[in-house]
Amino acid sequence: MRKSILLFLTALLAATPLTAQTGNREITASAADTYAEKQNAYTPSFRIDGTNARIRNIILLIGDGMGQGAVNLGMYANGGELTMTNLKTMGYVRTQSANNFTTDSAASGTAYATGVKTKNGYLGKDSSKVNIPNIPELLAPLGYACGVVSTDDLNGATPAAFFAHQASRNAKEEIWADLPASQLTFASAGTQSVFESMPLSTQEAIKKRFTLVYDPADPAAAGSQRLVYLPPSVTQDRGDYLPATTQMAIDYLSARSKKGFFLMVEGARIDKSEHSNDLPGTVWETLDFDKAIEVAVRFAERDGHTLVIISADHETGATILSKGDPAQGYVSGIFASKSHTPMMVPLFAYGPRSREFSGVQENSDVARKILQILGSKK
Repeated sequence: MRKSILLFLTALLAATPLTAQTGNREITASAADTYAEKQNAYTPSFRIDGTNARIRNIILLIGDGMGQGAVNLGMYANGGELTMTNLKTMGYVRTQSANNFTTDSAASGTAYATGVKTKNGYLGKDSSKVNIPNIPELLAPLGYACGVVSTDDLNGATPAAFFAHQASRNAKEEIWADLPASQLTFASAGTQSVFESMPLSTQEAIKKRFTLVYDPADPAAAGSQRLVYLPPSVTQDRGDYLPATTQMAIDYLSARSKKGFFLMVEGARIDKSEHSNDLPGTVWETLDFDKAIEVAVRFAERDGHTLVIISADHETGATILSKGDPAQGYVSGIFASKSHTPMMVPLFAYGPRSREFSGVQENSDVARKILQILGSKK
């Protein structure tokens, strides 16, 4: 009964947004609450954390739109802990783009993928529209296997930043057409239907360079050298797609390079929920993203030579935690926006040399540190 009353009262509040005039702008705030079922939150031994052990692999996990508010909501809804908040190394990331105090996902994704800040809307190009080499393009010639996993479509700004070079993030067909020439060994994002909507020439070019599967258990995946796995869905009916495919990518990349691998995993729908001021969705997506983080941290713990970095491309929704009851899995939050904000986003790290990612840094700094650690001289 208490839960029903709380939800009813919050629904009334959310139905009547709070507004305030600031100059010529109207700021609208909406409030909501939710309950969550507690899931496992892993705490590693920290045996390898912060050591100078040689790093073979780096896993970069990007929670799209995941600011401090989303982390707090997910953590307290999960009884007060997440795998990411159980880690010891933490910092903050500034996300401004080359031409805007508030970045979009394309510019920030490009900064994470290349180490260079660019204009909003650009993918893999600098402010003068010149192509910038991305992490896979710099690491693959050194012998590393590289991959991307996302709950967005493969042409989504963040995964696309790691293989495409386009002056518009909306150039959907052109982004897919960049995939065959990429240096990716593994790619997975939505979906079969999106792929089949591409021009036949693009579909055929992708099939020539990659083995294409729609089921991770397809026997064709095991014998392939480059793989694209397209699930039937990446929305909330996707089940355990994100953590399961993170594990699939780790296994696949590990088996295809003795040198090591780089993997980017994106929890794309935290941002989409915040754009809609959907607090239950924000919590659900943050918890799902944390399951993928657990997969990565558990692998790093076993492997001993893997660095895990967790951050976000930007904050969305000006999302804040207003109250909660961790023991009940209950949280209440407020959105002050339906757009991106320029606030710094949190960064967590685990593994050898993790301390190099503490403190305040630019999103482009994260990419440059990754390249330095894995031996690229560019």
